[in-house]
Amino acid sequence: MTSVAMLGTGIMGAAMARTLLRDGHQVTAWNRTRSRAEPLAADGAAVAGSPAEAAAGAEVVITMLDGGETALSVMKDASPSLRPGQIWAQMGTVGVASVPGLAGFAAERGLTFVDAPVQGTKQPAEQGRLMVLAAGPHDARTVLGPVFDSVGSRTVWLDEDGASGAGTRLKLAAVSYAISLTSVVAESVALTEGLGLDPALLGEILTGGPLDSAYLQVKMKAMLAGDFEPSFAVRNAEKNTRLIHESAEAAGIRVDVNDAAGARFRRVIDQGHGDEDMAATYRASFSA
Repeated sequence: MTSVAMLGTGIMGAAMARTLLRDGHQVTAWNRTRSRAEPLAADGAAVAGSPAEAAAGAEVVITMLDGGETALSVMKDASPSLRPGQIWAQMGTVGVASVPGLAGFAAERGLTFVDAPVQGTKQPAEQGRLMVLAAGPHDARTVLGPVFDSVGSRTVWLDEDGASGAGTRLKLAAVSYAISLTSVVAESVALTEGLGLDPALLGEILTGGPLDSAYLQVKMKAMLAGDFEPSFAVRNAEKNTRLIHESAEAAGIRVDVNDAAGARFRRVIDQGHGDEDMAATYRASFSA
């Protein structure tokens, strides 16, 4: 059993906290909006009033927060309780440019920094079947092994130095695929409808063929049903397109499909649907 501070209990953080609790780990949860952490008490978590309270005594501090600046700000708030040797697993999606600053903060306080974003959305998070993309020292892996095994079905260790940002770099590449594919599916469904056909026909000709996939089926089903309960919200997806663009630009890579997907997400946000699942990019093909 590992004592874990979960800082950030949104869709992903809350689901990860529950899988940790189911496997017998001790979890103290904190969220800036306390009401989003309080339901975890019914699952056995302690709910803290501050990041410092959550981090006190924890073997592992997990940040599952919206961006590098937020993660750094919250960890600064936790500073009174942080101690040398404590492991900080940064598991949210942050930009590549943010990682050195996070690692530098950890080094100043003697923390063991591990860059370990997760690949997956709400359902695999609830099932403990995320993929953990990790970079960090070997001596942290013994402690983190049971923690990562609880939240994920697989951990890929990419580098011994968390400051390399290898986990974050691979996460951005993977999420760019999901974002772009969702937008492609949305355009095809909308085009079928716009050309005067039942969009379900698109599913009929793709299902079972070389272009079929489980991901296609899930997103197409949501679009056809108009069911956009958030698994990965439009706002988060749009933020990711900006992080991908910034990282790609620094690397001299053009990401035209990603940038077009970002424009679609911004239209959907302007239409008032930013908190829906990113499958709602389907809406961007039509007037508000």
